[in-house]
Amino acid sequence: MALLRRPTLLLVFFPMIFSTIAIRSVFGEEEFSEDLLLKPLPDRKVLAHFHFETKTTLTKSYGRHHHLFPKAISQLVRKYHVRAMELSFTQGRWNYGRWGGFDPISSRNAKPPGVELWAVFDVPQDQIDASWKNLTHSLSGLFCASINFLESSTSYSAPEWGFPPALGSLKYGTLPREAVCTENLTPWLKLLPCRDKAGLSALLDRPSIYRGFYHSQRLRLTTSDSGSGGIDSQIVLEQSLTIVLQPNFQGASTTYASVTNVQPSCLRGVLFAELENLCKDNFISGLNDIDPDGLRTNPGFELSIGPDRVHNEVNSLHNKGLSIVYEYSVEKHSNTEPFDLGLNWKLPVVWSSPQAPLHASRFLMGSGNERGAIAISLKSTELSEGFLDADIVDERCKLQVDVFQVVPWYIKVYYHTLQLFVDEHPQAVKDFVERIHVSPSEDKESPGVMELVLKLPCDVKSAALTLEFDKGFLHIDEYPPDANQGFDIPSAIISFPDFHSRMQFHDNSLSKSPIISKFQEKSPALSYTEVLLVPLTTPDFSMPYNVLTITCTVFALYFGSLLNVLRRRVEEEERYLTSEANRIRLVPWRLSKLFAKLRGRPWESPQPPLSASSSFSPKLIL
Repeated sequence: MALLRRPTLLLVFFPMIFSTIAIRSVFGEEEFSEDLLLKPLPDRKVLAHFHFETKTTLTKSYGRHHHLFPKAISQLVRKYHVRAMELSFTQGRWNYGRWGGFDPISSRNAKPPGVELWAVFDVPQDQIDASWKNLTHSLSGLFCASINFLESSTSYSAPEWGFPPALGSLKYGTLPREAVCTENLTPWLKLLPCRDKAGLSALLDRPSIYRGFYHSQRLRLTTSDSGSGGIDSQIVLEQSLTIVLQPNFQGASTTYASVTNVQPSCLRGVLFAELENLCKDNFISGLNDIDPDGLRTNPGFELSIGPDRVHNEVNSLHNKGLSIVYEYSVEKHSNTEPFDLGLNWKLPVVWSSPQAPLHASRFLMGSGNERGAIAISLKSTELSEGFLDADIVDERCKLQVDVFQVVPWYIKVYYHTLQLFVDEHPQAVKDFVERIHVSPSEDKESPGVMELVLKLPCDVKSAALTLEFDKGFLHIDEYPPDANQGFDIPSAIISFPDFHSRMQFHDNSLSKSPIISKFQEKSPALSYTEVLLVPLTTPDFSMPYNVLTITCTVFALYFGSLLNVLRRRVEEEERYLTSEANRIRLVPWRLSKLFAKLRGRPWESPQPPLSASSSFSPKLIL
């Protein structure tokens, strides 16, 4: 039996501005909720974050049928004993410098380009590889992608502690070159109870999504500890879609149309749609966010709909003011009067996105097709002292940085060449590296993995790591179709375990909103580096074609002439030529006889000339 809840809308204000709409449905032992978050960015773009969450309990009485939870995902959990899993499809790269690197959105939903998959299995150690292989094939068919290429041991790794969700029995793999299109989005939407026919998913406009600067669709699956056979266990499925769009400013005020800090926002201007149909019985909430300094008493914006209730945040992370939550009731909105919350700025407002302690980037060094080096650069973002957990003045203060990097087997990294530079000065590795785990690559067997823990001074300005490598050679069958484009090295993961982005609200009733519940959870600051493109020695793929063409031509000429000679019969051809010659001679003989009768003269038979060709006919034999 469905449970009805009073529809409400929540608006929250803290150092950035964004807006969220949430819908919740409850059916028996299953629960479904959906959220939409809108956040204007400093470069006149808008972040749209869709979050869908489905919960169910696997019990004996409930069986294998579900009302809200997708059956395909339930079958994966049962068959392959998946304890936790995350799959993401991403196009574009998250701009940590402009869009933020230390907030709940960037820490959880900023993903590397292409496909990223990690999974934890509840099976014995000797069965993990087989479960991973079967899972990749199932997901490849489910999402119409090339995830099955991750089945090879050269495409995935088993990190021990360098990857943040290090839960044991973990497998991690990426496909940086995987293209993301509507063929991947459609199966993802089919996992929702109402698909894209009703609810927040109906706001998804395909052309707007794929014209965006960045979009990432994520699927995260977690299960609780289960008994034998996976009975009486709870499954939580999270689906999120993060998009960075260029909003429509046609409705902007002419006074501040040229000012980069003024951004009018509404559902219609960002997503080109309005919220009309709701998915089943629902609970709705919305969230808006802006720098509250000076805006509590004199706000520099106005809302098209006034709030019903206001909630305040406690324990702000950025020391720039506390968040404010505005709650709305949307019961009066329907299909005839759709919900379209608008926010208009009165004055220009300057804000900045929160940054991680260090900005990470990665690049290649060297030239040629034989050797090179990988460099990871860390630069300080000049955070305030209150942002750090420890006191910068203390010399014993250390900033922990975890580095996790996977390199394909044909990039032969020499890990003993690791060099460290702190503030542009070379330093001894043992003085700053607290822990390191290296798994060298094996040719055509497994990639190289490096897990590293750095302890840097809190007042560090810059740091850099370098590793030298040699470029290997591939068999002609191992080259991809676009081999001349180069080969990709997956993104490295840089995490800061001592820094967590979270929000706390004094009102416990706000925990009913799924998006606020996620904001209240601790999430370590995490960033992905660039994908590196390495050119390898590539053979001339046209030479095999040329050799095959010339060889086949020579063989055709030789065997054609040989078969022609072997099948030709000389005696039968001579008899045929003699009979043809006799038939040709008969025509002039009859004509000469006819002319003799017409002239009244006796007819004389002509004598055939002797010729040596009648007894011998030369032949050309090859």
